[in-house]
Amino acid sequence: MQQTRKTALITGAGSGLGAAMAHKLAGQDWLILVTDLDADRAEQTVQQLAGEGHRSYALNVTDESQWQALRQDIDERGESLQLLINNAGVATGGLTGETPLDDWRWVMDINVMGVVMGCHYFVDHFRSQAAGHIINVASWAGLAAAPGIASYGTAKAAVVSFSEMLRAELHNAGVEVSVLCPAFVKTDLTSTMRAPDDGYAQRVQRWMEKSGISADDVADIVLNAVKKPEFLLLTHPETRWQYRIKRWFPGLYFKMLMRQMAKMGL
Repeated sequence: MQQTRKTALITGAGSGLGAAMAHKLAGQDWLILVTDLDADRAEQTVQQLAGEGHRSYALNVTDESQWQALRQDIDERGESLQLLINNAGVATGGLTGETPLDDWRWVMDINVMGVVMGCHYFVDHFRSQAAGHIINVASWAGLAAAPGIASYGTAKAAVVSFSEMLRAELHNAGVEVSVLCPAFVKTDLTSTMRAPDDGYAQRVQRWMEKSGISADDVADIVLNAVKKPEFLLLTHPETRWQYRIKRWFPGLYFKMLMRQMAKMGL
């Protein structure tokens, strides 16, 4: 049977930004494959999506066997995947030296290797069809070099760098690659955040509340990038000019960081 709808696979789509992207795409008549660590949460998202035929999967993005099973299921159904959004992630806070090494391993395993595995198991799928789009969700933290989130920022910087290389690898195959770098957006990210004390999560929660940018706003940016592909997706007006300052005036940007550290008492 010929596939008539475009299909998108989104990790970590049981809530927050992933769910918002799923709703936006479903509203454009995409078939959505929703994955989440929590099977019930993934299915809840599916039940709320516009249209029919969407499916949910329990997926631990650090488990190779689960990625293999997901790829096998899609292949056996004879489906063509047009969009892969590697969205699943966790947050950590703390200065270098105070962040436990177990937290470093945890955030790198999920935020970096989870993205790498998604690409690893589907990149040949996109190459073979010579079309499609991969969107890796990083963070403004991956560009900002901000204090107090060394482990999280390092993981997200790795996603940015990996995406840059993946973009070059897939360019001649006709496959688009984007990296999404949102700043603070109100989600439930702090519910699993690991940090030396509660102050880190409380600060992040306050910044989320004040950001003025919602998960739906970010999902609109993603939808626009799917329609008209671009590589670096920044979501907040202030991060756009901060990114330019960092690139063009790195000394000035460093002074801005030092002022931020002083405000935080770091």
